[in-house]
Amino acid sequence: MARTIVGSAVVVRQKYYWPDVQLNIWTIIMLATAGTILGVFAEFMMIQSQMGLPSPWILPYGVTVGALTIIFILIELVLIAQRRLLPGIVLLFSFMLLVLYLAGAIGTGIQLFSGNNLNNQCNAYVYNMRQKGQTANTLAWLQQQNICQCWNAVFAFWIIGSVFLIWMMIMASQVNANQYD
Repeated sequence: MARTIVGSAVVVRQKYYWPDVQLNIWTIIMLATAGTILGVFAEFMMIQSQMGLPSPWILPYGVTVGALTIIFILIELVLIAQRRLLPGIVLLFSFMLLVLYLAGAIGTGIQLFSGNNLNNQCNAYVYNMRQKGQTANTLAWLQQQNICQCWNAVFAFWIIGSVFLIWMMIMASQVNANQYD
């Protein structure tokens, strides 16, 4: 601990040692996760708008959570550069994002796997009706295939983000306990 005497008060500053490699890997994976979720749902909102359809709640929710994650990571990077990244703050915001990610995974899972779901429609109308050749039908099929694969990818990234947020919470608690000296 570093001590600074200011007038008659003593200020104690705790130094926290974050594992560089783990923090860098976490940051890269979470940027990819947030960027994918943000980009896919923004594309889906654009498609819904172009088709004159309302956007289901999961689309703006995904854009918002992806943007919040990127903002959190940027703030984390600034605090790392200033050597002021506190485990308590990281733990709190990681938990809040974890709740948002779990809600996103559940919402996307409902869209993909319940009732008259996207997964069944993709299997019946896209994957089993392969198109080839230089036609508009082939381009339409490729776009439909892309949409189906994006739904699967975003569901996977909700889960990946949840796992990595749990990892960050564990890492922050270990840093708080000075286990990385």
